[in-house]
Amino acid sequence: MKQIGHATLRIVAGLLFMQHGAQKLFGIMGGFGHPGATAPMMSRFGVAGVLELFGGLLIVIGFQVRVVAFILAIEMIVAFATAHLPRGGWPIQNQGELALLYAVIFIFLMNNGAGPLSVDRR
Repeated sequence: MKQIGHATLRIVAGLLFMQHGAQKLFGIMGGFGHPGATAPMMSRFGVAGVLELFGGLLIVIGFQVRVVAFILAIEMIVAFATAHLPRGGWPIQNQGELALLYAVIFIFLMNNGAGPLSVDRR
């Protein structure tokens, strides 16, 4: 059962994370800031979009999960520190809960690997 939970956490978190990247890069699912808008590719948001879309995909398939999760955890900590923390100290106040939750999930994956149903396992 523990193995199923591990795989489920990895796959679902990766799929949800990919949506953030798709939103920034392609302007879908509400767009970046407003419907249809995309993040400029040569901006930190464009880089974040690439990390989120392709990093999320690698998390879903379970390829090089420890390395990818490390990079994505750093991205989420930086996002929290730069975009959320200036709005107030508490995550509920500065809307940073999601960034911190993703960071914790990626730290779990960094420490525990991809788990079952992954390319890394094979």
